[in-house]
Amino acid sequence: MFNLYPAIDLKDGGCVRLIRGDMDQATEFNADPGDQAAKFAKMGFNRLHVVDLNGAFDGRASNAGAVDAILKQTDVPVQLGGGIRTRADIDRWLEAGISRVILGTAALHDPELVRTAARALPEQIVVGIDAIDGMVAVEGWAETSDMAATELAKAFEGCGVAAIVATDIGRDGMKTGVNVGFTGELADAVSIPVIASGGVKAVSDISALRARAGVHAVEGAILGRALYDGDIDPREAILAAG
Repeated sequence: MFNLYPAIDLKDGGCVRLIRGDMDQATEFNADPGDQAAKFAKMGFNRLHVVDLNGAFDGRASNAGAVDAILKQTDVPVQLGGGIRTRADIDRWLEAGISRVILGTAALHDPELVRTAARALPEQIVVGIDAIDGMVAVEGWAETSDMAATELAKAFEGCGVAAIVATDIGRDGMKTGVNVGFTGELADAVSIPVIASGGVKAVSDISALRARAGVHAVEGAILGRALYDGDIDPREAILAAG
């Protein structure tokens, strides 16, 4: 099963898309994130990928009201990332109704938190690996570490992590096509399911990810700007996902 995750990126309470993670290049698509979530559900999508962009940069929840609105207006499972750095943060969001929390910066700086949480909360912890030229980026993509994305992914083998969201920052918001090579390299490096993110521009990207030959199949893809711009037809995307 190949899963599709429409993205709702939150900035200052609104639903936006960025270009290569640049907060100064934000386009607002809907001032009401709850309404956007309901629209995606009506299109037939059965999962949502939500990111608190302010939280990713500030290190704390900054769009809680918008997240609550999303949870109230749709009953599809929601995975949430951005500014989740402690076990208290994780527990609070899960108790609020989030299905899975995404840990990015915390995965690099406090991997034991991720492993401990994943063991205690099976299928509810996702690792977000955002990369520039294969190297892990942190702090809301503002900094690049000296760790390879594959190395970080391997640190979470066998602890119960539900998935890895692999984002090629250089393509994010650019509609230049998904990086099948980068995604596939991560997928083959670990047994943890990998979700592709960044650059998806057309239904053909979904087909390319599904058709990729490798040790492990890619689990799904996150749909962003191309979906908002109308370059991806929801019905065709869902059909291509199978």
